Amino acid sequence: MNEIICPNCHKAFKVDEAGYADILKQVRDHKFEEELQNRLNIAEREKISAVKLAEANIKNEFQNLISNRDKEITELKANNERTLTEQLAKKDNQITELKAKIENSKTEMELSVSLAVQKVEKERDELIHTIKLKDTEKELLEQSLNQKYLQDLKAKEEIIRIKDQEIEFRKDMKLKFSTKMLGETLEKHCEIEFNKLRATAFQKAYFEKDNDSRSGSKGDYIFKEFDDFGNEIISIMFEMKNEGDETATKKKNEDFFKELDKDRVEKKCEYAVLVSLLEIDNELYNVGIVDVSYKYKKMYVIRPQYFIPMITLLRNAALNSLSLRNELAVIKNQNIDITNFENSLFEFKEKFAKNYDLASRQFKVAIDEIDKTIDHLQKVKDNLLNSVNNLRLANNKAEDLTIKKLTKGNPTMTAKFEELNKDKPLQ
Repeated sequence: MNEIICPNCHKAFKVDEAGYADILKQVRDHKFEEELQNRLNIAEREKISAVKLAEANIKNEFQNLISNRDKEITELKANNERTLTEQLAKKDNQITELKAKIENSKTEMELSVSLAVQKVEKERDELIHTIKLKDTEKELLEQSLNQKYLQDLKAKEEIIRIKDQEIEFRKDMKLKFSTKMLGETLEKHCEIEFNKLRATAFQKAYFEKDNDSRSGSKGDYIFKEFDDFGNEIISIMFEMKNEGDETATKKKNEDFFKELDKDRVEKKCEYAVLVSLLEIDNELYNVGIVDVSYKYKKMYVIRPQYFIPMITLLRNAALNSLSLRNELAVIKNQNIDITNFENSLFEFKEKFAKNYDLASRQFKVAIDEIDKTIDHLQKVKDNLLNSVNNLRLANNKAEDLTIKKLTKGNPTMTAKFEELNKDKPLQ
């Protein structure tokens, strides 16, 4: 029992542990609301002061720019008008002098005077054009200053808009970080958010409380999802923590990392996620999803509003990884097929080499036999060629044989052929 003294009546009364914890929670909630409201009021006052200061600075800067611009324009205009007046007076004097010369010698100087007048008039027109250009520059300067003023004003308005967004973000954070979410606990909130999408987005998923404490500890929830064949795609160990869970002392998120990692390993989950409302003023954890895998493998810390996006993010990464693993398996099978093909090719090459060697030896024997046959045929050919040559010589000798050669040295045959020729009738 705890004894409490009333600040009004100064009487002491006792309350049990539950009542005492409830009073502490009410005081803490009241101080949290009061501190948050004070910070919002300070931020609102800072925004108003910043806006007024920015408006005053812009007005002063714009007034100075306008004053300097008007002064510069006035000086330019005065200098231009004075210069123009002097030059016009000078040109008028020149014209007068030229006209006087014309009167004295009209015939001789008429062309020269006409040219000089044209030149002077041209210079005068150029001066007038210069003045117009100065007026145009003045207008452009005014437009540039006005544009710069509008840009500065837009920049200040953007700063104000960002401030307003930050205030709204703080207000929204206050609502989302309430220790009573949807009238239930943080665990119940996450379970409700998951069940809203279970029928459409998580049909083959498992999300239940971790009731297995055989290892000495257990997490809050385990998420698992499977493919069409019952193979596990992803598993996540969830731990939910808010300020209401710790009444004695304020805890930090990292106080739960070691135990959460232990639960993840013992329950054979791939990832560990801490859904936390602790350290509500810590900007690191307020940005969204925080990767703390530099301390513990595959561990993340999120605020409750990122519960479903975190599951979706890890699930999509796992599906991509599964797709890659399937592709690698296909490639591996292809590599096995290539290995089998290479083995078959090697076996074929080995058998082909043996057959080629055998055929090569048989072919060499056949070539040798052909060479022997060719040698034999060559001898027959040579003999036939020799016989043809002998026949040719014999034929030549036969063709060269005449009556005169046959009767030469034979008086009897000579006399017989002469008688035979005498008995032949004349043709």
